[in-house]
Amino acid sequence: MSTDKSDLVVVYHRQPYEEVVLDDGTVELRENSSPNGIVPTIKGVMGKMESAAWVAWKQAEDPQRPQFEQIIEIDDSYGTYSVNRLPLTEHEVSSFYHLTSKEAFWPILHGFKERYNYDPVDWETFRSVNRKFAEAAADAASDDAVVWIHDYNLWLVPGFLREIKPSVKIAFFHHTPFPASGMFNVLPWREEIIRSLLECDSIGFHIPRYAQSFVSVARSITSARTIADQPTDPDMSPRGDALSERWTPTLMEHHGHRIHIETNPVGVNDAYVEELTQRDGFAQRVQEIRDWVGDATMVLSVSRTDYTKGNIEQLETFERLLQRRPELRGRVRLMLVSVGANRAMAAYDEIQQRIEEITGRINGTHGSFEWQPVSLISTAIPMPDLVAYYRAADICSITPLADGLNLVAPEFCIAQGDEGSGALILSEFAGCAVLLEGQIPVNPFSYANMDRALDAALAMSEEGRRERMRDLVRSSKRWNITAWSDATMKLFRALRRGEKPEITPSAAMASDRTSEIPIVSASDTSVG
Repeated sequence: MSTDKSDLVVVYHRQPYEEVVLDDGTVELRENSSPNGIVPTIKGVMGKMESAAWVAWKQAEDPQRPQFEQIIEIDDSYGTYSVNRLPLTEHEVSSFYHLTSKEAFWPILHGFKERYNYDPVDWETFRSVNRKFAEAAADAASDDAVVWIHDYNLWLVPGFLREIKPSVKIAFFHHTPFPASGMFNVLPWREEIIRSLLECDSIGFHIPRYAQSFVSVARSITSARTIADQPTDPDMSPRGDALSERWTPTLMEHHGHRIHIETNPVGVNDAYVEELTQRDGFAQRVQEIRDWVGDATMVLSVSRTDYTKGNIEQLETFERLLQRRPELRGRVRLMLVSVGANRAMAAYDEIQQRIEEITGRINGTHGSFEWQPVSLISTAIPMPDLVAYYRAADICSITPLADGLNLVAPEFCIAQGDEGSGALILSEFAGCAVLLEGQIPVNPFSYANMDRALDAALAMSEEGRRERMRDLVRSSKRWNITAWSDATMKLFRALRRGEKPEITPSAAMASDRTSEIPIVSASDTSVG
């Protein structure tokens, strides 16, 4: 076991591999099957560092005597790195992750104040778990290392880490939306959270809106101030979009400490998606899917089962389509992939039940023995097969009520390719909506808007769809995983040298690009 300290320490709750139990009961550690997703994305940056470590949790009956080796060495296609598997009890995992993070933080981050549940939160356990992560990170880090912390369930790690090992550079990346002060300040622990985050040297967000929201929260709670901003990159500032921001904050100061505010959207691994489309058998698989759909128009939607994802709104829109336009029965089909979350959590179980009920109602009312209008898949589809569905689909409809970024939309575009003729319906409240150009924007809180977006996609000419898809592919590649990792490495180098991270002001103010096809007027926004 190596005792060397690392120049980069990743702190994330999940382990950087899959644990597979073999027939003989032994556990095999396997590299993630797909290079898409948070874990492979982070590992892609780790592989560019000379020495790296990862801190994650692993459940143990007795953390003082865990029945596993706590620090192990991993050698995979991303490089060689150590993993500190922090032993946590079942109670600690449930308290800090399933209760505090998912029942208190998650609804507030996504704007669902009515789902916020303060009662089960054991704040002392959350604080204790975060301190354990900080201690493990400090132990693994060299004196001038960058410690890279990921996501909201580790909000308190920066504060503890600064106390334990003040010499390290602390970078935090937020993968979810970040709400403005009117929503965030519902949390009774808001000051402790924000003061911890202000100990970072850099805080990263996907899009300018989330960065602006963090700044507003920090200024509402502390004496922190913004000391630099810049016009938003023209490629992430469509005028009038729900998540648009014309200015992007870049630097804050708190008690003499400067915090770089990074806006850097995590993109899709476009090279991998394109490679899948070139594999032997891909074209045949696409044709098999088209044969299964027949002459019908195929509408595809892919997401997790969560009240933030808009799956219920998606189904209800499709139901209204069949009610409004009975001539389309048998001529349009919805394939909804809604991958089940933790069924032990009541909120997700409730959503899954409603999805199944609405699907059954639509198929029972509008289907027949020979044809079902909705196909519901509740298990994950392997990536090679999913890319074939992307290529085969006529319409991809992604309609979350709130989503930090969403990579399904750009994956669909890359799979379609420059010659693709698929149409993309995309919620204005998905972070990637400000990055992708050519989608049909939709407000999922409006019945009329959802109906018009689906009608527009069904009515659009093939040439119109192809023209939009070329723009969608271009913008998806502009914000790909390579762009994200390159910007991240530039940030790390600047932090370790003690330099102010490079900020390149835009040559002009944010662009005025708008959707080519307005879907609904300002007066037509009824929720129904």
